[in-house]
Amino acid sequence: MSGFQKHPYHMVDPSPWPFTASLGLFTLAVGGGMYLHLFQYGGLIMLLGIIMILATMITWWRDVIREATFEGNHTAVTEYGLRMGMVLFILSEVMFFSAFFWAFFHSSLAPTIEIGSIWPPKGISPFSPWDVPFVNTLILLLSGVTVTWAHHYIVNGKYKFAVLNMFLTIGLALMFTALQGMEYAEAPFAISDGIYGSTFYMATGFHGIHVIVGTIFLSVCTYRLLQKQFSRTHHFGFEAAAWYWHFVDVVWLFLFVAVYWWASI
Repeated sequence: MSGFQKHPYHMVDPSPWPFTASLGLFTLAVGGGMYLHLFQYGGLIMLLGIIMILATMITWWRDVIREATFEGNHTAVTEYGLRMGMVLFILSEVMFFSAFFWAFFHSSLAPTIEIGSIWPPKGISPFSPWDVPFVNTLILLLSGVTVTWAHHYIVNGKYKFAVLNMFLTIGLALMFTALQGMEYAEAPFAISDGIYGSTFYMATGFHGIHVIVGTIFLSVCTYRLLQKQFSRTHHFGFEAAAWYWHFVDVVWLFLFVAVYWWASI
């Protein structure tokens, strides 16, 4: 009876991963700041932070998957807590991107005399919203459809079709990232080109990072789907990835309308 549990909650074992995640983020932030200010070894420190974060993601997610799939610790009550945690996480991401939109609209709605009292500022040639940005919008919208189809097939027990749609979603995500990288490579302005460059690259760049994280999230879920670790009634890991991906879609729609289309009028 020593292992008997009188409550439906999952008491998590002591874990080092919150500490290593914090340490990795701190290392990444310090290294990124040093790299942008051209300090020696800044790039190496930033790379070390990225490696620490990726290693933490792999081991932490491994432990959570083990708790859910093999140990059976994710009861209905535990899953409800995970859902609320994911909702709060997405709300925190909404606040994160709100800061960038606030900075963008603060500067664009009342441009100062230092930037010519116009938006975009004098000397800045903005992207045409109907080239790569529009194609990327269609790609993300289509990826939102395919991940929704994948969820529909999981609920209905059609796992082969779910896997197919997950591969389509991942392929579209990689296509979006490649086109975004191509756009950055051909950009007529840089992040150092005043307030326009700063707000543009901060908003679209962090969105791109979220696309990469979402792609990893979906890839892990696809692997779990292939390993038959999801059932028709127990697949919150997939739902969390789908929620996150839909959030990425919605943020991009706001970016397309505000940063690309409205700024180019």
